[in-house]
Amino acid sequence: MNSSKPQDGRTFLIPPSRRLTWDLLRLNRQVPLCAHDRTCDFSRLAEVRSKVQPRISWPALMLKAFGLMAVAFPEFRQTWYRWPIAHLYQHPHSVAAMTVQRVHKERPWLFWAMIDRPESLPLPELQRVLDQYQTGPIRPQYKDLLRLARLPTLLRRLFWGWNFHVAKAGRAKRLGTFFLSTLSGKGVEIQSPPSIQTGCLTYGPLNECGLSRVTIAYDHRVMDGAFVADALQCLEDVLNGVILDELEALVDGDKNSPALSS
Repeated sequence: MNSSKPQDGRTFLIPPSRRLTWDLLRLNRQVPLCAHDRTCDFSRLAEVRSKVQPRISWPALMLKAFGLMAVAFPEFRQTWYRWPIAHLYQHPHSVAAMTVQRVHKERPWLFWAMIDRPESLPLPELQRVLDQYQTGPIRPQYKDLLRLARLPTLLRRLFWGWNFHVAKAGRAKRLGTFFLSTLSGKGVEIQSPPSIQTGCLTYGPLNECGLSRVTIAYDHRVMDGAFVADALQCLEDVLNGVILDELEALVDGDKNSPALSS
């Protein structure tokens, strides 16, 4: 009798869909991460966001806010290097790496969407970039990651090792200066996401009062907890300040558009 259930007692190679995550976790062990969180009030932000059409997602808001925060806190654009002596490299601008889960060839994959200078993009344009990564054709956007996943382990390790330990501007371009990973859309909160960047941002779903717990995991070699506490305060202020103002301008623009005023 045939059964569609997986059979026990099998041995098989790690599928390509899991190899990149495997590589990431291997490097994650080399970064001494700590994580701090802050309960943020986004009630007004959520109210205004609900009026904007087309919608602006929470990841778009968070990416731009973190990029703006990193202007005032440039340590989040720094990376630690141990060779030939311990030193830091500071990138001139932020590059965001965001986790995107897609189904490719009937398997779930974790990809990383790379967004250069998210702080400089208008929210509608940033949202279009994210929509393309999340719903557009997989091969054109993630061809380099798909190719990397199919390389033998030794060659993949050489690629990761060069970009993680040697490259500087190249590391920022290919791996990002900060990382965003969230499952808030599924009603789940990530406690401390594995990351290889100096700063990793995650946040939980809003409760009935419009409160959300926002977490930054950080490389403790580069900064300390009090610094991150100030950064979290700044991030909340940016979201309820500059980002809220931009959303309100979008709402006002919709009200004044010819289609609505005619």
